[in-house]
Amino acid sequence: MSGSPTDGPGENGSGENGPGEAPFTALRGQLHEAATAFAGGPDALEGILLGMVDDVDRAVREPLEIFPVCHHSPASALAMARRLREKQPKVVYLELCEDMAPLLGELRNCRLPVAVQAFASDIDGFPAEWAPLSVVAPVTEASAEYQAIAYALDTPGVELVLVDRSSDHVFQWDSRHGERAPEEAAGPAAGTAEPEAALHGEAVGVEIGDLRPRFAELEEHLLRHGKVRHWSEWWHQYVEVPLGDSDHAAYRQVMFLIGSLFRRLAPGDGDRVRVDEERERYMWTRMREHLASSGADPEDCLYVCGAFHAASRVEEFGVAGSGSYVISPRSATTWQHGLIPSSHAAIEAQFGLASGSVSIAATQWATNLKRTRVRPYRLAGQDGAKKPRAAKRAAPVVSAPPEEAATDRLSGFLRRPPVLDTLDEAELLGWSVDIVRAARRSGYPASTADAIAVFETSILLAGMRDRAKPTPYDFQDAAITCIEKDTVPGRRDVRRLVEIMMGGDRIGRVGYDALPPLARDVHDRLAPLELRLQQRGVQRALLDMNSRPELGACSDVLWMLRRLMPHGAARPIMGERKLGERSIQESWDLALGTHQRALIELGYEGVSIEQVLEQRLRRDAYGPRATTAVVLAAVEDATLYLRGRRLADELGHRALEVLAAERTVDGAPEVLRRVRGLLAYYRTGEPVLPPWVESFVKAGYAHYCTLLPTAFTDEDVTVGQVAAMLGFLFSMEGLALSLGCDRAQLELAVAQSRPTDPERTALLWAAQVQLGALSRAELRERCGELLANPMVVPAYPRYLSGFVHALVPVPGLADVVVEAVSNAFGRLPDPVLLPWLPTLISTLRAGAADLAPLLVREAGRIFPARLAALDTWVPPWREVPEAHAPATGRAEAAGGGSRGAALLFAHPGTLDAVAELLGCDGVWATPDADAAGPAGAVLSARHPDTAIAWESLLMRP
Repeated sequence: MSGSPTDGPGENGSGENGPGEAPFTALRGQLHEAATAFAGGPDALEGILLGMVDDVDRAVREPLEIFPVCHHSPASALAMARRLREKQPKVVYLELCEDMAPLLGELRNCRLPVAVQAFASDIDGFPAEWAPLSVVAPVTEASAEYQAIAYALDTPGVELVLVDRSSDHVFQWDSRHGERAPEEAAGPAAGTAEPEAALHGEAVGVEIGDLRPRFAELEEHLLRHGKVRHWSEWWHQYVEVPLGDSDHAAYRQVMFLIGSLFRRLAPGDGDRVRVDEERERYMWTRMREHLASSGADPEDCLYVCGAFHAASRVEEFGVAGSGSYVISPRSATTWQHGLIPSSHAAIEAQFGLASGSVSIAATQWATNLKRTRVRPYRLAGQDGAKKPRAAKRAAPVVSAPPEEAATDRLSGFLRRPPVLDTLDEAELLGWSVDIVRAARRSGYPASTADAIAVFETSILLAGMRDRAKPTPYDFQDAAITCIEKDTVPGRRDVRRLVEIMMGGDRIGRVGYDALPPLARDVHDRLAPLELRLQQRGVQRALLDMNSRPELGACSDVLWMLRRLMPHGAARPIMGERKLGERSIQESWDLALGTHQRALIELGYEGVSIEQVLEQRLRRDAYGPRATTAVVLAAVEDATLYLRGRRLADELGHRALEVLAAERTVDGAPEVLRRVRGLLAYYRTGEPVLPPWVESFVKAGYAHYCTLLPTAFTDEDVTVGQVAAMLGFLFSMEGLALSLGCDRAQLELAVAQSRPTDPERTALLWAAQVQLGALSRAELRERCGELLANPMVVPAYPRYLSGFVHALVPVPGLADVVVEAVSNAFGRLPDPVLLPWLPTLISTLRAGAADLAPLLVREAGRIFPARLAALDTWVPPWREVPEAHAPATGRAEAAGGGSRGAALLFAHPGTLDAVAELLGCDGVWATPDADAAGPAGAVLSARHPDTAIAWESLLMRP
């Protein structure tokens, strides 16, 4: 619509000769003269300066009142509270994600600051690596948007309409235009000292009024000439303080001017500018749609948006704007919405603000309220709010004050010298005394002299920075200079102490009624513990299930929370939960209030923790990177926490599928450990093994037999993995053979193995001993040959490492390993032994830390228990075997004659039962009945060869 009041003038600032142009004519003339004087004639500078005035003029003349704000600005919040009480709008349009509207009513059940969150774990239409998607919009009491929300929700007849892009469009536009990938979104800086700074996680932040120069040179110029350190201090000094006492018209025009300045001096980042314009088109389209459908009068509406977007130049700007913007549909992603706790530190970290700036803004907000006596809006029933009235009365029908003709308030504001606040000595002195007291408690050697020094230095710094009254930032610099010096004796430095003294990092809390169903269910099921679970900090819970069986249900919940939530939320101190074991007493450290965000995000995934756990286990088992070990871990967790066999059997069959598809043995140690535990559990607790276990053992036996020869020579396979493969084959051999497997397959696999590495060679020898292809005597001879060969001695520790790993499949070789180590200490000379000891220790510690106790026990069994007996002690492997006599001679020498089986005669019942079972009839003869005949085992005397063979086998060294 050409010629309409909403059409702004061109970039040259000429404008149209309309009635709305008169108020800023004088300002345009002054800026034209200034541009000519500084630039030597009309150029781009004049276009920028006059264009800023045109932007202000255009925004002021818009029939739908635009209220520009800055996020978490006390001046904006104070001006908002004033304007709402004056205008009493019937519709409030707010720049906030439109899909977050249903949650705003739950803010009354929370303690600010909190953040409205949109969360999506199952995504459709976005790259899979972005999951989970999260968008947060923090809300503090000292913010203009909270004042608008509280007014709209607690005032009858007022409608609150959120008009900004939805959470889905936030990521749609990131993907399409590359504004920033979600993983690159603003978030807590790495290594943040305070854990509260991570309350928002990796969420993308959405704020109202991102007022910060996008032109780095401009920000540097403002900081240098403003004699401040960072942007938050500049904003506090040159915007917050001057606008704190300004009227509504001056506030609006100044904020319009700042937004136009930062917009026109933004660098040529086309993608970001395109997204900004998309948001503005989106919001104005939504507002025009609502006006058309509701029939509301624009004069009764208020549009709350960031000052950067208030001075917009898109075609859709204004209620009479042109353009036909079409809003794209949302993706198929399912979004969950809720409230999560926030903090001042989290807001500062996410939006790149200076540390402590939000806390200082909260203190400034409280000071402004006391000074101006403005009544802020607060949601009824909220923490810190006054008690609500018994019955809500309708808002009084008052007519808005007559709109005055737009006047130029910028000229006076820009020409007025800064108002120098007088020094409040009492306030500054109180700060100085308080910081010295806090420093003493933190270990600093501060004294009264330091308090005086901080007081005087604050005044000196403020004077050097052209201000009469020291700001909190001046005081902070002075305290650091005078107290901290060069050391920090405690956990907190002086900068952090000043932030705490100025108000501290306030941490919000989501009330019980605003929690998702899962979180409320957790609190209800843990109610028997009689703890304040919403309180921050660590609380100790003692569970005695023996005297209070009802606490067993609480124990189940706590173990599931430990599995699902971050470390520290539920930490067991006493008690454990393993397959087949349950503790009767447990002790827990609980910090659910500290990790409230994680508990709330669990509620986005299901309505109970059992459902969430089942979904997590399925996701792990059926994920693209699932391995056999991962699936078996899911089977174990399903058995431990969910009790029933349904999910465990399903995941067990999934483990069988994954094993059949694997071509590597990377997870063999973990598979062996998990299978052994599950097999022991089912054998002791179930009448029969589950079918999937039997199938898994059969498939695993064939799988590892096939891969064994390759694993012995593959450089990418570790010795521990090969040992785990052999451990699976040898420990599961009995069950596998009973299920139809062929032992010849294992024998062929071992025979085909040709390792060249010393560790794998020792492991192969151990496997041959287990299979009977190599005797223990031959293994001892090979170890002796290794020690006797000077060329092999340097590699002897690696052979020992292989022998130690061989204890996994062949634990019976512990005595041979102890013998091998002992022989090395006894036979190697000191020049060879001493340099080798560090290598031996590091080898055992790195490769066999869990097997060392087995060696220690074996050594304790072999070696003498007392030091005095060590001199005469002879190792068992060095004892000379005695000559064996015939069996009859040994019996006669031992007993002085033939003795017979005395135990059988003393207790004949067992042999009678066996004889009856075999169908044999006989009569027992007394020892004296046939004294002249042969006594004892007559069969052994008739056929002595069998007995002699058994004796030689049992006495073999």
